[in-house]
Amino acid sequence: MKLTKLTYLSITMLVCLSITSCDLMKDVTYSVAPNPLEMHGDSVAVAVTVNVPAKGLKKKAKVEITPVLGTAKLDTWTIQGEKATANGQSIAFKAGGTATFEDVIAYDPSMEAADLKLTGKIYKGVKEKDALPETKIADATVITPLLVQPAFRMLMAEDKLVRSVQKSVAAEMNYEKGKSDVRANEIKDKDIIDLVAWVVAAQSNPKIVINSIDVKGFASPDGEENKNSSLSIDRSKSGRKAFMDLMKKAKMMQYADSSKYSVNGLGEDFVGFKDQLARTTSISEADKNLFIRILEMSTDAKQRETEMINLGKSYTQLDKEVFPKIRRAVITVNYTENGLTDDELKTASVSNPNSLTIEELLFTAANLTKNINEKAAIYAVAATNYPADHRGHNNLGAVRYIQNMVPDAKKSLETANSISDNGLTKNNLAGVAMTNGDRALAKKLLSQVKDKTTQLAYNNAVISILEGKYSAAISSLGTEATFNKALAQVLTGKLDEASKTLAASADKESADGYYLKAIIAARSNAGVDAVVSSLKSAFAKNPDYKSKAGRDREFIKLMSDASFSAAIN
Repeated sequence: MKLTKLTYLSITMLVCLSITSCDLMKDVTYSVAPNPLEMHGDSVAVAVTVNVPAKGLKKKAKVEITPVLGTAKLDTWTIQGEKATANGQSIAFKAGGTATFEDVIAYDPSMEAADLKLTGKIYKGVKEKDALPETKIADATVITPLLVQPAFRMLMAEDKLVRSVQKSVAAEMNYEKGKSDVRANEIKDKDIIDLVAWVVAAQSNPKIVINSIDVKGFASPDGEENKNSSLSIDRSKSGRKAFMDLMKKAKMMQYADSSKYSVNGLGEDFVGFKDQLARTTSISEADKNLFIRILEMSTDAKQRETEMINLGKSYTQLDKEVFPKIRRAVITVNYTENGLTDDELKTASVSNPNSLTIEELLFTAANLTKNINEKAAIYAVAATNYPADHRGHNNLGAVRYIQNMVPDAKKSLETANSISDNGLTKNNLAGVAMTNGDRALAKKLLSQVKDKTTQLAYNNAVISILEGKYSAAISSLGTEATFNKALAQVLTGKLDEASKTLAASADKESADGYYLKAIIAARSNAGVDAVVSSLKSAFAKNPDYKSKAGRDREFIKLMSDASFSAAIN
């Protein structure tokens, strides 16, 4: 085609315009630290340096740079020549220079496998002359903190089960004034007959072990003290003999030996006197108080008795209703009552859980079964049968959380906390809040827990890792070797320590453990074989890790390696 002069002139002008626009900025490079970008806390920090060579930016040029990461556009950055009138960072024409821009954006999943790219516009003065070509300047984004194992450790309310209880059962024989012989009708009293029957029945009860039999003699405080002392001893001895005879008659020969008994004469029973006097209704309160004052103030026995007799009718009631009941020998059988054995508790928890006390239910669930479903069933009985005890609700809620039945866990835990506002339940409710995505509530609840347990420290460490406070997490996790501690050590660059922690943890052969081991190998430049070996072990236990590894920027340097590509495809 033959070009006219006008056509030729038009093409020349277009070429000149293009050259003029391109000449406004040239040979500019970008540097990003770190590259790939890294997630810390809930955000990604972007720091970019624009490197402009000498004569790389025209004096009146202005360049608007818009970074894009995944689906997120960052704030627009502006650089400009030394004679431009915009508000960007100025670059001298002859010397060139650098301009640094920083931004922090909230992380979203689109950033995991995205590139950090730049687009923008180039101006001369106020006129737009060209578009800044889309340019990749960094890989994004390392999201290794999200490997944290987020499940909180639950706190269980403890039982107060007493497996062996020391108990006693007693009966007494009463005596006439000044005498120590046992009357025939005394051994026929109901309490004596019941005590003998109890001893006989105890022999066939494997839960009862008789430890000792004590016989204590007492005298009433209306006689001479020295005589009452010996009288009380005689009564303890006669009481022992009478009971031994009853044991022989019942064919309980093991209790017919006097060495099985302890005897003790306790003299005047002033305490018993006051107790019995208080129960007597036929004597006025004023006379009761007077009797006590006489006994406390008078040291002469005869004078004391005379003063009490002078009270007339009241003394007659005293002599009839009070003194006879404290002239006695008390026979006490001391024994140990053992509770259900472990096997009996386990059997009852399945066949008849309603027969168990709250303490037995809590003990059985905590100590006698490892099956999480069995624990839940037992705690459910505890919560139903003892609804006013927060412990059953708390422990049921904790187990439901472990079972990943979060709504049920929340319901039980809220019930527990409404019954008793307590730290155990607040810790567990914090776990529910975290699972539901409410980290602020979780932190608030944990801050209200007063008892500083290892479980609380672990839970706080989970939050610290997610918030980018890795050193604080390591401190909270203490000396226990856990996956999360190894992860925090990786994130602080302590790779050797992380390897040791991981090797000592329960997760060393889990999918999580092998994947973290692969990351440690990659960061340590241990070679593709070491990385791939650990990744294959992780994939075998959790196939989902294969697709993750293919986009994980921890392995960006290996993605072109044939061995790595073969492993993830």
